[in-house]
Amino acid sequence: MAADVGSSPPKLVLCIIDAMAPAMLERAVAEGVAPVLQTLIERGRYVPDCVAAFPSVTPVCAASIVTGVAQDAHRVPGMNWFHREEERYVEYGSSFRSAQRFGITRQLTDTVYNMNRAHLSADTPTVFETLDDADIRTAGTTYLMYRGRYRHEPQRDTALTRVASTLMRHAVMGPRELFYADVFASRRTGCRSGLGMPGVRDRHSGCVSSYMVEHDLFDFLLLSLPDNDWYSHKHGPEAQLQSIAQADLQLARVCEAAGGVEEFLREHAVIAMADHSQAPVTDTIALQDELAELGVLGPSRASGGEEPRIAVCPSQRAAMVYALHESERDAMRASVVTRALGIEGIEHVMWLARDAHEAPREGIISSPEHGELRFRPGGPLEDLRGVGWSVEGPLAVIDGTAADDRLRTPTYPDVLARVWSALTCPSSGEVLLSAAPGYEFIDWGRQAHVGGGSHGSLHASDSLGALVTCGVELPAEEPGQWAIRDIAPLVLGHFGLTRESSSEAGEAI
Repeated sequence: MAADVGSSPPKLVLCIIDAMAPAMLERAVAEGVAPVLQTLIERGRYVPDCVAAFPSVTPVCAASIVTGVAQDAHRVPGMNWFHREEERYVEYGSSFRSAQRFGITRQLTDTVYNMNRAHLSADTPTVFETLDDADIRTAGTTYLMYRGRYRHEPQRDTALTRVASTLMRHAVMGPRELFYADVFASRRTGCRSGLGMPGVRDRHSGCVSSYMVEHDLFDFLLLSLPDNDWYSHKHGPEAQLQSIAQADLQLARVCEAAGGVEEFLREHAVIAMADHSQAPVTDTIALQDELAELGVLGPSRASGGEEPRIAVCPSQRAAMVYALHESERDAMRASVVTRALGIEGIEHVMWLARDAHEAPREGIISSPEHGELRFRPGGPLEDLRGVGWSVEGPLAVIDGTAADDRLRTPTYPDVLARVWSALTCPSSGEVLLSAAPGYEFIDWGRQAHVGGGSHGSLHASDSLGALVTCGVELPAEEPGQWAIRDIAPLVLGHFGLTRESSSEAGEAI
């Protein structure tokens, strides 16, 4: 449906329900506990298989959602990664114990500040920046990616925020209206988040979004509802029925600020989506221990023993390994690959072959069971998104089939494009790993989600999320496989913009 608001497009709400699994959304709708989402599905378009980035973890996926590109362009490679130029680990908050190992202040600085202003490439504008340049009123609730054109100072209006401001003292550039936990708030709303504690974050997003609807403060709003991910990590994917129902209550709260769902949809279009899904976890992989003989760099360099030679970076159901010394990069990569293929629970090992000029030549995906598959962009075999590939080796590595030059890999959706983007990302490691179903890599705090759920791998179980659009004009030719990197162009197109025209506008400004 399209709103009748004259020549202007309807306001647009991009609602990201973290880790919303398609099967659980469908169950929540069938049991009547998600009436707003049900209405959006009935009046719009429902896509049950929108594919995430790889690794399918929130920082990588969030960057792809707001920029419309993969990490070979946006440069955010994982939940935990090694910064080669600064010679240190970057940790975005895998767990509290992991953050403690690296230092709480360091982890908060990387997550709140550096992720947006330093790690996310300046060459890939966010939807906030593009819309801000076009003088479209932007707004955002607490979300990892918030970079925009407006300056926001930390809040110091309560005892809690004054304590927080001792760690987070600097301004950020965000959308016109920004509400990030209790740290940044573009205006007083009376809404509190307990500094973004799990279980409170959805209510805070619903509160400030209701305020913005009531006071007509945006044309585009990114409404982040992250508690579904936290709840699923803790209780398992099957428990999402409860947390999706709670997310739907916040959507209803936002709609009520306009007079109810009917009134809200007269003036607003909606995209409701997951950034990834989750899969059950029953076993763990201690990659730091498995590769210890190669000399693993710990969170602190102030430790005895031999000089470290590799950095190990777990990202839940994915991981990366970096060679610390350029002179032995290829040898260390070969050693890591050999060992990784013998570790129980690792399903895929990936690395990049380069030519004599260090340009990427081909990607390699190896599995202990099926051997090596080599691939590169450009070739006769076309994936579901219409991208051509040259492929050599057993398709069983990616559980693929090829017929009439068409490649299908339902168990590992969009696998070649996702792996190629991850391998060619300048900030990625030399070796990438994807866990088998049921397994998760323990983080640097030695934490995992056994008995609950997790994500990060290439597997469809944690890579496919739900996507619902209502009131948004879709492309004349829809992608054969929707991906989260399709969302930014969809948002810009809703306002009559393209990434190219926005870049020109930004340069003109």
